[in-house]
Amino acid sequence: MTPGRSSERSAPDPDPTADQATKDAMSNATTVSPAHSASTASTLITNIAALVTNDPSLGDSSPLGLIQDAAVVIEGDRIAWTGDQSKAPATDNRVDAGGRAVLPGFVDSHSHLVFAGDRTQEFNARMSGRPYSAGGIRTTVAATRAATDEELEANVTRYLAEALRQGTTTFETKSGYGLTTHDESRALRVAARHTDEVTFLGAHIVAPEFAEDPAAYVALVTGEMLDACAPHARWIDVFCEKGAFDGDQARAILTAGQARGLHPRIHANQLSYGPGVRLAVELDAASADHCTHLTDEDVDALANSRTVATLLPGAEFSTRAEWPDARRLLDAGATVALSTDCNPGSSFTSSVPFCIALAVRDMGMTPDEAVWAATAGGAAALRRTDIGRLTPGAYADLTLLDAPSHVHLAYRPGVPLVTGVWRRGERVL
Repeated sequence: MTPGRSSERSAPDPDPTADQATKDAMSNATTVSPAHSASTASTLITNIAALVTNDPSLGDSSPLGLIQDAAVVIEGDRIAWTGDQSKAPATDNRVDAGGRAVLPGFVDSHSHLVFAGDRTQEFNARMSGRPYSAGGIRTTVAATRAATDEELEANVTRYLAEALRQGTTTFETKSGYGLTTHDESRALRVAARHTDEVTFLGAHIVAPEFAEDPAAYVALVTGEMLDACAPHARWIDVFCEKGAFDGDQARAILTAGQARGLHPRIHANQLSYGPGVRLAVELDAASADHCTHLTDEDVDALANSRTVATLLPGAEFSTRAEWPDARRLLDAGATVALSTDCNPGSSFTSSVPFCIALAVRDMGMTPDEAVWAATAGGAAALRRTDIGRLTPGAYADLTLLDAPSHVHLAYRPGVPLVTGVWRRGERVL
């Protein structure tokens, strides 16, 4: 699959069970206005108070490459020009941003959207200080296996629209709630109808049927299941953690995926110290995700590699767990991404703005660093250079805020600031 296609796919028909706002968002995502119908049509967005380009050569010297009193030109599905609005070229169409901020569409590089059911009772018990032993991930596995393809499709459509309304224009999503060859492959087929950033996560946990023989489950994941799933995925992932898969098992799974042309990423060091981060660096994984419990050696390894540390503050918020130390990673020189980890058990949020606010408040990030991590950082975690930035030649994925600065994403937490979204040059919100 080619990386550049991931958000070019038109969204499917709105889920008939979704609320009206969801239906409207998905309907807008598939409707092209006459102004955008020609691939060569150009649009000038002007009167931008602050434009985040993520290219220091285009704006100030910061990583955000900020341009004040800015304008941006879209031609077809690409950015054609950015700069001072007084120097903007003539275009076919014109949009007045009204003194608001514009930034790249958010890149959500870690989510689990192909599932059925929810775990409300588990969350309620956890937040109420009561023990709960209904099964965690296994609860979702049972519900997902019992769901029809249409029900899984409806869920993905719903959460995709929800994320779009909050400024997410590219997202990665995983399997991992089927844990059989049939259910994992069908989950990937559902996901691939929405994004090319599809990850095979048959190694989420050991399937219940193999609880007494985890080696046999690893053999299944690296054999028959991988054969069925590899054609539908770009990435392979594993939950390397006590109670899931150890370092040797994780290495076997990821190297088997590499042999089938899948690129590795890894759930690493979320619940405890372990080998996940160093394994990610050893295998040149695109991303090591969670990164909560790190030794100095782990931090140094990330800082001296291409592997991105993807932090998922929604998980810590929803489980009252220890926050990842983003400041430590950034000061060491590691590349950091922010993502939602949207899943029904430990982080049931699709809001990147919420994760930005958490990262600034509780993980030691500045507002600038958090916005970069949720845009260009997410793109780096997907090894993409055509998204996460507003530079000539990049895809025209933009988010318009009802605020004069990107800082308001952390300054006004919980406020729905996203008032406009362009995806591949089309206004979808």
